[in-house]
Amino acid sequence: MIASELVTQIFTPLRTSDSGEEALTVMHVYHVKHMPIVNQKQLLGTISEEDILNQDMDEPIGSYGLSLVSAYVGMDAHLFEIMAKMAEYHLTTIPVLGQDDEYMGAITQESLILFYAETFSFKEPGSIIVLEMAKRDYSLAEISRIIESEGVAILISFLTTDSDSQKVFVTLKLNTQDVQRAITTLRRHEYHIRASFSEEAYFEGLKERYDSLMSYLNV
Repeated sequence: MIASELVTQIFTPLRTSDSGEEALTVMHVYHVKHMPIVNQKQLLGTISEEDILNQDMDEPIGSYGLSLVSAYVGMDAHLFEIMAKMAEYHLTTIPVLGQDDEYMGAITQESLILFYAETFSFKEPGSIIVLEMAKRDYSLAEISRIIESEGVAILISFLTTDSDSQKVFVTLKLNTQDVQRAITTLRRHEYHIRASFSEEAYFEGLKERYDSLMSYLNV
């Protein structure tokens, strides 16, 4: 899963002429604490609710003279790159840029949680591994054989391609929380582990956030 499959244009980005009060209203409507400011498809930066509350809310946000967050992701950014960037900058919304750095939309924290929860079913306990490799080296049959040799089964898998680098990312959900055996075996076969998640608390926390979000959206 990459940014182009998650990006939404459901809300209009802020303009420098919008007042602080108008910007806060938009944030509250879409349940986010951060919004991109865009001028004719050019991203100027991301402003936060806290930034606005510390300013005169009757004035246009373009007059605030703030040092805006410049974080963004490209259209081909992998799911875990998006999550890492949002976590690094503590964002609830991250802008997505296309060719020539043109603003294409944004990805929200809510949409990531929804996607993650729907993709990696919580009915089955397990763990997640993300492999990174050259396209020519990809073989799901070979990966499955290696993992199954450790008595572990693949519950879910999906492939993300990176057209620029000719790499692929293979995301696997396994039927065990003891992910270390599979990782050790994969590394022995010279596979590169991009990321892994195995803690039960991680899944419980994500499920709680998902359930809370579902309850909130159904109000």
